[in-house]
Amino acid sequence: MTRNSCFVTLEKVLGITASGNCGLACDPRSGLVAYPAGKTITALSFSPDGKFLVTGESGHLPAVRLWDVVERRQVAELQSHKYGISCVAFSPNGKYIVSVGNQHDMLVNVWAWKKDVVVATNKVSSKVTGVSFSEDSSYFVTVGNRHVKFWYLDHCKASAPVPLLGRSGLLGELKNNFFSDVACGRGSASGSTFCITSSGLLCEFNSKRMLDKWVDLRTGVAHSLSLSEDLVFCGCADGTVRAFSPVDLHFVCTLPRPHALGSDVSAVTEASHLFCAKADARFPDAIAVNYDPVSRWLCCVYNDHSLYVWDVKDVSRVGKVHSALFHAACVGDLEVDVPGDLGAGLSSGAFLSCSADNTIRLWRTDGWAHSQNILSSDLLNIIYIDGNTSTLLDPESTTNANADKPGDGQTAESRTGIRTICVSPDGKHLASGDRNGMLRIHDLGSMEEILKVEAHDAEILCLEYSQPETGLKLLATASRDRLIHVLDAEDDYSLVQTLDEHSSSITAVRFAGEPLERSMISCGADKSIYFRTAHKTERGTEFRRSHHMVSKTTLYDMGVDPTCKYAAVGCQDRCIRIFNISSGKQKKLYKGSLSEDGSLLRVQLDPSGQYVATSCSDKNISIFDFYTGECVATMFGHSEIVTGIKFTNDCKHLISVSGDSCIFVWRLAPELTISMRARLCQLRQNPNAPPCKTSSLR
Repeated sequence: MTRNSCFVTLEKVLGITASGNCGLACDPRSGLVAYPAGKTITALSFSPDGKFLVTGESGHLPAVRLWDVVERRQVAELQSHKYGISCVAFSPNGKYIVSVGNQHDMLVNVWAWKKDVVVATNKVSSKVTGVSFSEDSSYFVTVGNRHVKFWYLDHCKASAPVPLLGRSGLLGELKNNFFSDVACGRGSASGSTFCITSSGLLCEFNSKRMLDKWVDLRTGVAHSLSLSEDLVFCGCADGTVRAFSPVDLHFVCTLPRPHALGSDVSAVTEASHLFCAKADARFPDAIAVNYDPVSRWLCCVYNDHSLYVWDVKDVSRVGKVHSALFHAACVGDLEVDVPGDLGAGLSSGAFLSCSADNTIRLWRTDGWAHSQNILSSDLLNIIYIDGNTSTLLDPESTTNANADKPGDGQTAESRTGIRTICVSPDGKHLASGDRNGMLRIHDLGSMEEILKVEAHDAEILCLEYSQPETGLKLLATASRDRLIHVLDAEDDYSLVQTLDEHSSSITAVRFAGEPLERSMISCGADKSIYFRTAHKTERGTEFRRSHHMVSKTTLYDMGVDPTCKYAAVGCQDRCIRIFNISSGKQKKLYKGSLSEDGSLLRVQLDPSGQYVATSCSDKNISIFDFYTGECVATMFGHSEIVTGIKFTNDCKHLISVSGDSCIFVWRLAPELTISMRARLCQLRQNPNAPPCKTSSLR
């Protein structure tokens, strides 16, 4: 996950990217649960002894990788798929790993992993959504669109690959169904194969591949199933998980549902609150279910990116063991170390994130202690921007489930999404800008919206409050519509000034300086950077252009150092350009990424100005010495571009957010923290002091 890993370590991940049962696995020996979060992993499976985990990937040159669980290192790799991998599975005898390619790849491979040989291969003719091995490892079954196929391993030999022998299940009148998931029977039901259709049927095939019986799940859509010793659990629509007997498909019970969409997370402080949903409440679909035979727990993933673990030892008294809630779509921005008193039981040190799921979420950082609500130990509260609960659901998992039927798919209009956020220096107000140009102000004490205004004609890309040392209380909003609005935060955010010098999208705007030398700097896709100084007029404060520099490359982001002398700009050519704010002249240039591809999308200076973190469109994050340009560390792990990065004010962590809906918390090495704190101490004593020497990092 990191290069120069002695300086940066991934400490915590807030997110889940499993889109179905192929992305959820449970170690049958220990009960350890695995799921993808961030990385391009699409499928995973534990070995029968729990020592290994196999993963399948999407993207360029996808690989089937085998990992040692204890040592957390890769021990084997197979690169035989050209496109993405939909499913992977270990055989119960531990000899084979099966991998099935996605609808663009179509390959089915049987890998004798200990000898590193593909012993059998074939192609499928339709999209595959599930795979399961028989108890005796003699065959496995794949399911998908109008597809149930039994694959036999009788002729597999380690000497050379042979064509994999496949026989279609006899579907009868269900031949036109989309089969979502499959599980081969165990014990007394070992001759049976259980499947579910997305239309809501639980089916059983006998040992002759014939459709023997089926039962209606009474649900709008069905996604997943998992077997225990005596139950078949089916993940269905609207938070429903139903249990049936594998003997005769007799209905046994329905499990409790998770939180209702749009729930006030902070108010759910007792288990009984889960059962107090309104009559018209909507719930997320159960897209993945996996049974833990050790603890006799059922792990469920829902399509709002939440995860629950239910105790199903006694299905007449099912209890919640654990739960977690995460963003369901691209995370656009974050604000760290939110100051002030933000309500009962909440101290400073929390951080905020905003997302295309139309929520702003407040997370706990200090010590990662438990929060007061029972839904998540990390999540403290959620601000819902509107009442459209559809935006809280992952559109990808919803689309997959309705592949064979017309659904109420989400349009671009319904998914507005929050693009950027900024907290006022006094910690009282939270400003947010969305994709439609709407500016909202929330009171952070009450979490109530106090202002909503159509500020721009297009997406708001940047928000910036002026700092107290400038002597001003302003909010600047910058947009894709080429305009900057300057608002008076003390006068109900009334308009002070509109600036229209840019000829294209404005990617960043920053305030800098002291009362006698106040500045505003902005940069954009027009390759321009404008430096403005504040002037007192009869109408109030007015910013006038003092310098205008044009670069040869697009400017994507900007940070100002603590001394307010320099602005660091991240550019399309992967360089960081350092400008002197007073003169507007470029002082320095160095590479902001070790990659030979992509553009720098984000730059962020630490509180001391000692280091600058960058995110590149190749999905990597790097940390550089701000003064020398030396690369200190490079981190990777996000599967989509990193949309925001921030250092925490205690200099201990770097937090990154991404288009993959995940938040990564990176722990910085003590050497980096000590260096930053020493520089902060130096700046407090003398704001104009040159940087202290950090020979150990250079």
